[in-house]
Parts: sequence; C-alpha cells; structure tokens
Amino acid sequence: MDITYIFPAILILIAAFTVYTYNRLVGLRNMADTAYSNIDTLLQKRFDLVPNLVETVKGYMQHEQQVLEAITKARTDWLKASTIQENAGADETAARALKTLFAVSENYPDLKANQNFLMLQEELAGIENKIAYARQRYNRTVMVLNMVIQRFPSNYIARLFNFKTREFFAVESEQARSVPNVDMQGGDN
Repeated sequence: MDITYIFPAILILIAAFTVYTYNRLVGLRNMADTAYSNIDTLLQKRFDLVPNLVETVKGYMQHEQQVLEAITKARTDWLKASTIQENAGADETAARALKTLFAVSENYPDLKANQNFLMLQEELAGIENKIAYARQRYNRTVMVLNMVIQRFPSNYIARLFNFKTREFFAVESEQARSVPNVDMQGGDN
C-alpha cells in the first residue's frame, strides 16, 4: 500500500471523528436543555396552582399560617432562582411545604370535602409525578453528556469546542434524603 494514501486517510478519520463527536455533544447539550426546560415548565404549572391552593385553604386553615407562608416563600424562591441548584432547592422546599399542607388538611374535614381543594390536590399530585419523571430524564441526559465530555478521546473535542459538564438536578437537604418513618402500629390507640 502506498504511503501517500495513509496520511490523507488518517486525516479523514480524525475529521470524521471530530464531526461525529461534536454533533453528538451538540445533540446531548440540546437534549439536556430541553429536559431542563421541561422541568421548569412543570414547576411553573405547579407554582401557578399555588395562589389558588392558598386561597382555597386560607379560610379553613387560619391556625396554619406558617404552612401557607412556606408555600408562598417557595414560589418566590423559585421565581428568583437563577441556577439549577437554586431551582432544585425551591422545588424541594415547595414539595415539602405541599406535603405538610396536605397532611395538615387531614385535620379539616370541611376542607377535605371542598371540591376545589380536591381538584387542586389531584392536579398537584399529577404534576408532582411528571416533575419526578422530568428530573430523572434530565439527570440521565446530563449523565450521558458528562460522560462524553469526560471520556477519552471525546474529551479533547469537548475541550476544543468548550463543552462544559452540567450539574444534576439534586436534592440538597438531609431531611429530604431521609427515609420517612412509617407507623405500622396504626393511629388509633
């Protein structure tokens, strides 16, 4: 085989690898952006329901003002969030506050019978499931993107074109990470 063909063949292979890796990185980056946008859209839907929820329960839960304030604060924190971690923190705070609200609502039979409250509760439960799925999808996409950015030899292409690893949408607090204690004895003594 003639040596004059080997050098151009090597250059063509390097160019093909560079184009393939660059296009893969762009695709993964766009998938991560889309997945994050989906989380943001779902959080927006959740937080759009918060004012209606607060108004619905306000008359019933006059002694539970701190729960309502926590939900409102979480919404404000989310609106101010500028990073993935701030967004995740606001999401975590809101989820905790909403769980507390629904737990406290058990003490108010009239509230539990309110159709608007039941509808909002059901809609929020559906959104929470979608948020959980969207977080998983985002984190999976970020994992693949980060692996391609960090693995040899694609790491050279990533560095050449300034691709950066992404943060995961993660829970920060130990309280949120802990396993809930379930009373198997039953509530009636």
